[in-house]
Amino acid sequence: MAHRNTTRLTTLMNRVARRAVLAWMLGSGMGGTYAQSPAPVIAPEQRQAFEQLIREYLLNNPQIVIEAQQALQAREQGAKEERLKLALSSSRDALYNDPDSPVGGNSKGDVTVVEFFDYRCGFCKRVAGTVAELVARDPNVRVIYKEFPILGPNSIYATSAALAAHRQGKYVAMHKALMESSVIDEVAVKKMAQQTGLDTQRLLADMHDPAMLRVTDKTFQLAQVLGINGTPGFVIGERVLPGAVDIDALLAVVAAERKRVATASDRARSGS
Repeated sequence: MAHRNTTRLTTLMNRVARRAVLAWMLGSGMGGTYAQSPAPVIAPEQRQAFEQLIREYLLNNPQIVIEAQQALQAREQGAKEERLKLALSSSRDALYNDPDSPVGGNSKGDVTVVEFFDYRCGFCKRVAGTVAELVARDPNVRVIYKEFPILGPNSIYATSAALAAHRQGKYVAMHKALMESSVIDEVAVKKMAQQTGLDTQRLLADMHDPAMLRVTDKTFQLAQVLGINGTPGFVIGERVLPGAVDIDALLAVVAAERKRVATASDRARSGS
């Protein structure tokens, strides 16, 4: 981190230096020459004098570097937000309309929470209860589950079990069982299947269907587009929330998204 900050500071100082040199040249009558030639020749002693003046000025006015760094960070943040906005727009169908993605909560809810998760992720297990609480407290929330098995073969095995349960219409129950289990293997999966009323033999057969891998491949591609590289990760409206957010944060973002959608709808009706 220190190296990154030093590099950024050097870049900023170089930008300030170049602008100062140009300003000095224009103010000293060299502007005409500079306008006619894109690469004016500066004598070494002139460059040394420029650099010394700039160094002294920056040392005496360090706030300029701080202001430049803040401006650069603001531009970078703005560019990042714009890239995310475009990514969310281009990925809308993959996020919200993929029939292979299981749905929980209110399937006709007015706000959708998309969760990327891994059954072997401790933070995902922790936040599973938070998502369940969100659905219980807000009956108008729809949850879309994006299986994102990034922690190895056992994660992929668990995902296959969950998606196989989805084929039997019991995804949410199996999802809950897998999140609560500390062990995920064939014996554990068979027990979960029995407890949730699944056809165990069909489940085990469906788990080996190559289509399961195609579902997760789509999720990996979507996560890459959205810049989600860890679990859990949430998408709510125009926001991507990384990490195990708490219930208050989820409720607040859902409320803000509901308000944003209502405001946009009102504006569309009024024609403004």
